[in-house]
Amino acid sequence: MNKNYIVPNEWNIIEEGFDAENVTSSESIFSLGNGAMGQRANFEEKYSGDTFQGSYIGGIYYPDKTRVGWWKNGYPEYFAKVLNAPNWIGIRVIIGQTELDLNHCKVTDFKRVLNMKEGFLQRSFKAELSSGDQIKVEVIRFLSLDINEVGAIKYTVTPLNFDGEITFIPYIDAGIVNEDSNYDEFFWEIENIREGKDEAFILSKTLKTGFYVSTGMKMAFSLNDIEIPLESEIQKEEKSIAYTYKSFVKKNDSFTIYKFGGYTQSMNYPKEELLFASQKALQKAVIIGFDNLLEKQKLAWEKIWDTADIVIEGDLLGQQAIRFNIFQLNQTYNGEDARLNIGPKGFTGEKYGGSTYWDTEAYCIPFYMSTKHKEVAKNLLVYRYNHLQKAIENAAKLGFSDGAALYPMVTMNGEECHNEWEITFEEIHRNGSMIYAIYNYVNYTGDYSYIPEYGMEVMIGVSRFWHQRANLSTEKNKYVILGVTGPNEYENNVNNNWYTNYIAKWCIDYTIENIDKLKKEFKSDFDRILAKTNLKEEEIKSWKEVADKMYFPYDEKREIYLQQDGFLDKHLLTVDKLPKSERPINQKWSWDRILRSPYIKQADVLQGIYFFENHFDLDTIEKHFNYYEPFTVHESSLSPCVHSILAAKINRIEKAYEMYLRTSRLDLDDYNHEVHEGLHITSMAGTWLSVVQGFGGMRNFDNQLCFDPQIPEKWTSYSFKINYRGGTLKIQKGHKSCEFFNESDQPIDIYVSGQKITIPASGSANV
Repeated sequence: MNKNYIVPNEWNIIEEGFDAENVTSSESIFSLGNGAMGQRANFEEKYSGDTFQGSYIGGIYYPDKTRVGWWKNGYPEYFAKVLNAPNWIGIRVIIGQTELDLNHCKVTDFKRVLNMKEGFLQRSFKAELSSGDQIKVEVIRFLSLDINEVGAIKYTVTPLNFDGEITFIPYIDAGIVNEDSNYDEFFWEIENIREGKDEAFILSKTLKTGFYVSTGMKMAFSLNDIEIPLESEIQKEEKSIAYTYKSFVKKNDSFTIYKFGGYTQSMNYPKEELLFASQKALQKAVIIGFDNLLEKQKLAWEKIWDTADIVIEGDLLGQQAIRFNIFQLNQTYNGEDARLNIGPKGFTGEKYGGSTYWDTEAYCIPFYMSTKHKEVAKNLLVYRYNHLQKAIENAAKLGFSDGAALYPMVTMNGEECHNEWEITFEEIHRNGSMIYAIYNYVNYTGDYSYIPEYGMEVMIGVSRFWHQRANLSTEKNKYVILGVTGPNEYENNVNNNWYTNYIAKWCIDYTIENIDKLKKEFKSDFDRILAKTNLKEEEIKSWKEVADKMYFPYDEKREIYLQQDGFLDKHLLTVDKLPKSERPINQKWSWDRILRSPYIKQADVLQGIYFFENHFDLDTIEKHFNYYEPFTVHESSLSPCVHSILAAKINRIEKAYEMYLRTSRLDLDDYNHEVHEGLHITSMAGTWLSVVQGFGGMRNFDNQLCFDPQIPEKWTSYSFKINYRGGTLKIQKGHKSCEFFNESDQPIDIYVSGQKITIPASGSANV
């Protein structure tokens, strides 16, 4: 595959020229979504080459039986898979007697454009078939933000050197299987197939989980943009339905099929109403019409970009990349449904099961807090609150008791469903991110009410877990946490991972601090929570002992915290000494060799310093960055953003820019040789952080909104907006000035490089 085939452009992702080697990668990169559903950018017409068909529906999953070589007590029974849903986009195209298939014809003038500004996908090409017939094809497709159960396709064929018959065969295929199925199972049961005039529906039910989905399609046609009626032949099979439409088309005339399709599902309707709801949604789309629905799409995206956009002048690659990341984040999650969350691949692939990880709390919360209404971020927190009982059950399965909660590493419904020992049982640091997200939300939005209403119960459950998970080392007279994996997954089953120990102590301290606050200021809530959780004063004292006596591995000579006990016993060879032929090590080395190496997959100690930057002075931050960054291979998508932010903090702007490009163009340039599997959605929030917290220097510690803006040498200027406590602030940074614009009707107090500034309502300040 040509890694750098995406054409640089401010607002578009562009592919020029057809190369079969790029098809599966482009299917990921050009993916579409609207928060409720999403799909890879598969061709509508038949394609017999290498392809990864993928359509996904938010919240619909299947508990695929765990597949491991050696079963261990405590393993989850299943690994939750986001389901590859029935395919509604398909349109077979037959020219005379020859079917269009880009794998078996001469393709010229191929161009694919993902219009990020307006939210739609375009594709055009010319094809010469084996019959000698030449055609031009133009396609526009989008998933509606206005009617989120509907997508729309406009597919136009123009004969270039003949008059003849053209056949469109739109279909629904409900026989799609997951690429990542553990046992090659078909996860759906077909309940009903219904046909009507230019419309069809398939009602499917997921096995085991019992979700019902109605997949629908509705068609209309035009010749030279004038609507025409066509008769159809219907082919109904066990798992599919197809309609055949034929028309005689003259040379240079344009024959168009409009196909509306999509899903209604039982999380939103009673199952007996699904077919009707599907029919109603498609009918509404048809009445609005393709062009008007597209205009509504453009307006919806204009509203999103008004706050979310980051403008970079002077760096086309950097500008394209940040908008791509922001676009995909908004396609994946819009905050309208608290039952949904953000999977690492979003709607773009099946790797990781499409489930929810700690990425949401660690990386995504700040993006949604700053670019949308606070309720959007709050819904992500409520999602975890609603799963608290499952987290308590997860902990109980591993031997914890008395309401201790262990949030899952991977989940769809709150139940742990990851099946790698070193992740499921050892990567317990994820528990800390649940509390950090609460702190982050309250500190940024000022909405303290979340803690008495929801957050405190979660904090108590997590603190109980840390208390039970730590044990007193009589030799050290300190509490230790043994047998863990930190964020750096290239070190498993280690003792006293610094990040894990630090966030455990912080969680307990933060919980106790807020218990004291509730006692004084929210007495009725405090009493309710006490009764519900059966919390006693003696228990709180025992937590405090663990927090106060937590052990942190430290090297006096280097004056740095160690990744974990024994880190200095490794062969400490830095990454620059590794031959390029051995990179990435996760694809070239044995796991045994990786675990014995000093190489860091993603920020670990630096992750903790990023979270708790206000706990450390600048010299300490710099010392740790300079020590650990040379050992970091950045083979996790979550790594470069943290390094970019901290590099900017210590004024290593060139390094910050290098890491920014790496995180922002991770998928566009396929750094890790895996984009064909899907995009890295959650790390895209880290890309936004790299600009706003990195170069913009935005921090929000101690109820103070602070900035310390810097700018990469290559950039002429950059600007971004944030929503903050009901106000909107725009920051414009150039090489010689930085201007702050208050777009709200209340003054906003900020600190710029330590100096307090009040920006008047609808006013500005030049710093």
